[in-house]
Amino acid sequence: MDITIRPVDPTEHAALGELTAQAYLRDGLLDYGEGDAYLPVLKDVASRAAAAEVLVAVEGERLLGGVTFVPGPGPIADIARPGEAEIRALAVAHEARGRGAGETLVRACIDRARATDGCTAVVLSSQRAMHTAHRLYERLGFVRTPERDWNPVPHLDDITLLTYELTL
Repeated sequence: MDITIRPVDPTEHAALGELTAQAYLRDGLLDYGEGDAYLPVLKDVASRAAAAEVLVAVEGERLLGGVTFVPGPGPIADIARPGEAEIRALAVAHEARGRGAGETLVRACIDRARATDGCTAVVLSSQRAMHTAHRLYERLGFVRTPERDWNPVPHLDDITLLTYELTL
């Protein structure tokens, strides 16, 4: 697979939003399916692109997946502290999985973090059920940081996100 990583084009916002939403829905990661409150957030690539760098993996003209690289703390960061970059909303189209698109996107984020002045680590949050993603992160050197696990919806006890960190 000849994968290219590049910034998302504004004309691709809707397609990447739909790809991301479908990846989460198909994997059963949204408790309330099409009615889940997080679904519009996943689809809103334009807001992520306005606050951070959204990257896409493409093969020719075919959109394979995307990720949001957050260079440090700010309005779109969930857990990044000073000196940390954050990876958010990693998604790969179902038909493109297992062929390197996800790994290539994560590696691109790591490279961007290394090129960011003062950045010493990359952090991310992940759902418990994202076992394939966990294996990818661990293969790339990320380690679990259970002391940073958190709940994005405090009134629902069963939505604790697992956290990972890669020291640069």
